[in-house]
Amino acid sequence: MKNNINVSQKEILSFKEAMTYLDVSKSFLYKATSNRTIRFSKPNGGKIYFLKKDLDAWMLQNIQESVSDKMSFLEQSLNDRGNGKLK
Repeated sequence: MKNNINVSQKEILSFKEAMTYLDVSKSFLYKATSNRTIRFSKPNGGKIYFLKKDLDAWMLQNIQESVSDKMSFLEQSLNDRGNGKLK
């Protein structure tokens, strides 16, 4: 539990801390860094570190909108064009 508290207060996370934060396996995170699908830093060619904000951005990529989000957008678009509200 102590690690989780520390992770939540940090801006830069170690590989192990990133695994915990993302709730992913070691192999998954290694593949993500190897494939360059997630941003990381490797100072002096050594250990891998992550900015927590980059991990957050990675987790929130490819957000799927809800039906109500799409309906609100459509309704707003119709209002902006002066076509009235969706019923």
